[in-house]
Formats: sequence, structure tokens, C-alpha cells
Amino acid sequence: MKINNHLDITKIRNDFPALNQKIYGKHLVYFDNAATTQKPKIVIDTINKLQSEHNSNVHRGVHYLSDQMTQMYESARKKVQDFLNAQYVHEIIFTKGTTDSINAVAFSFGEAYIKEGDEIIVSEMEHHSNIVPWQIMTKRKDAKLRVIPFDDNGELLLEEYKKLINSKTKLVAIVHVSNSLGTINPVKEIIDIAHKNNIPVLIDGTQAVQHEKIDVQDIDCDFYCFSGHKIYGPTGIGILYGKERWLKEMPPYQSGGDMIDRVTFEKTTFAELPAKFEAGTPNYIGAVGLGIALDYLTNIGLNNIQNYEKELLEYGANKLKEIDGLKIYGMAKNKTCLFSFLLNNIPPYDTGIILDKMSIAVRTGHHCTQPLWDHYKVEGSVRASLAFYNTFEEIDYFCEALKKVQKMFS
Repeated sequence: MKINNHLDITKIRNDFPALNQKIYGKHLVYFDNAATTQKPKIVIDTINKLQSEHNSNVHRGVHYLSDQMTQMYESARKKVQDFLNAQYVHEIIFTKGTTDSINAVAFSFGEAYIKEGDEIIVSEMEHHSNIVPWQIMTKRKDAKLRVIPFDDNGELLLEEYKKLINSKTKLVAIVHVSNSLGTINPVKEIIDIAHKNNIPVLIDGTQAVQHEKIDVQDIDCDFYCFSGHKIYGPTGIGILYGKERWLKEMPPYQSGGDMIDRVTFEKTTFAELPAKFEAGTPNYIGAVGLGIALDYLTNIGLNNIQNYEKELLEYGANKLKEIDGLKIYGMAKNKTCLFSFLLNNIPPYDTGIILDKMSIAVRTGHHCTQPLWDHYKVEGSVRASLAFYNTFEEIDYFCEALKKVQKMFS
């Protein structure tokens, strides 16, 4: 077993208060990171300090607290720009999360560019939040949704993707990393194929940004979105990156305070970017907290995190393969440290409940990807999703626990 020497896992785990607790008298093994990640103490402390000492609405006041919070809010935007390597800071829009970001593009892009008979391409492995908004939009516009299939290993069939593209295709919306299979999709190639046909691309990066360095200029996506709570930050905050040309032309998704230039009863003109897409009082404390989370990850190093998680993936896959009767779904050559599986004929929910009593947190069910599980003709799976604060010893304990579950049902 190879051990990554660039991360002090003991020190890192001590940064996360939630990991240092016992559930049912046993140390918590938290393997539900694809659903939400735990928060480092520095993020928790920052939020508490902001609420206690700095709370004031942004962009509105001339007093000290408002000015101070506005500077921190806009500083957080700059941190996101640097984290994604966006060309302009005004290409970063704060939202409630990935779902909100995708809905914003589905509505605004749809209003500006989609006409009757047009087509949107998604994939068979999308999260519901990258399916349903497009279904609603295409129904409203009398347009059509086309779907890229994947093979049983969980890899997209790019030749089939190419066949779907035609003169009616107006947008491609693809997940960067599957939340159910862990597959890392070749987004740069997908984007290149689309751009050769003058088609913009939205990337759902919810399960990617916490595992590897993302450079939106390098992959050349037109939109990229993610949620703060998946990347060790607060809940209720998310990011929509959009190329300036699109954001300038698209109408706002929501309207109200702070997104206006001039309001009369006859006409309203909108503010410049990014305010145009940030109606109302924003989650400024969440935005600053997200910036602190990004600082934390940057200091550790995304490359270090990626390398360590690859070691966890290899070790975990080998250990799980030793368990008779365990079937892993998602065997892509390029994937994150995530294992979706079924154990014999044991219902996933039952497996999850018993693991919980052994202080192991996993996710069970369809993971908001019902079309994906329809591909495999099963209802769902048990999902263990690991992060850089997880350990090889936790994987060992997890595998022993699965064997105990088997014995209970034998």
C-alpha cells in the first residue's frame, strides 16, 4: 500500500470537529461526502465571527460594517475567480447552489436562445438537477431533450454523442463527475466537439471541484457550477461561472433589489455584471465562508488531495473486490474515490441502516440519478464516497462491517 507523504492526515482530521466524535459508542466513519462534506474549524469559526461581529447587508450601506462586509463579499468572489481561473471576476455569480445555478441558465439561456424544435443534449448519468430544469425549459419552449448513453463501465459513449449533434442543437449540459458512479467525464473533449459545431457547454462541477484543480479557461466551458457545501464550505451558497459574452446577453433569472440600474413604473434597466444575476440580499456570510474553504483547500494543495484520494480509491477498490457477492457499479478508468455497490441480494437501505449502527455513514437509494439506475435495471445502490480526510484504516473497518452485514443476512 502506497502512502501519500504530502498530507498529514492526522492534522487534517483534527481540523474537522465533526470527524472527532463517536456515534453509538464508536468513532464516526464518514463516507457520505458526495452528499455533503464536513466543514473545517476555520470555516465554522469564520461564520460565527461574521454573525457575531461583522453582520451587515452588502452594497447598500455607507457605514463601517456594511463597507467591511461588502469588501469581504467581493474578496470572496475574487477567490472563486482565482480558484477556477476565470478570465474576469464579474463572470462569477453567487447562487444558492448548483441546482440554482443550472435553473438560472436553463431559464435565462432558454429565454434568449431556445426556440421551438431546438435541442438540448444531456447525458444518461446526470443528476436530476441537470435533467429536470432542461425538461421544464424544453416543455415551455416546445424544444427537445437528447441523451448521451454510457456503457456498463460508466463511461460516456462519445461516438453516440457526436451523432446527436445537429443544426438544432443549442446547448450541451454535462456532469463533470458522476455523483453515483464517480466517473470523471472527458469534459475538455466534450466541449471541443461541441465548440467545433458552435454549441456552448454547461458543466455541472459539483462532484469535481473538491477532487481536482479546475481551470475553466483551459477546458473552455461556457458555464461551470458547483455548491459550497460539497467543497467543505457552508450550505446555501453556490457558484455559477459564465463567459462574459453569454451573461451579458442573457436576461436575469430573478428580479428585485440590487440587480437594477434604474427603476420607473414605465421601465427598468438592469445593473452590470455580476449584480444583474444576484437579485435581493445575497448569502454574503456563506460567500465569505466559501472563500475561506477555498483558501483551506488551496493551502493543502489540490494536487496533493487528488494524489491521496487516488491511493484511497485503489486501496478501497481492491478491498471491496475481495468480498464475495459484492457488485460495484461504475468501473470507469478515470474516476473519483466513490464506490456504488450492491451486497448480495440485500436491499441497500437495510445495508445502510446496519452500517449506521456500526458508526459508518453511507448513502443509500438512487442518489437523485434514477435514469442512471434504470440503465443497470436496479433501483439504486449503497454509495460510499470518500474525501481526503478519510483513511485506509476506515476502509478496512468498512469492509469488515460489510462482511458482518452479509453474515446477518446469510
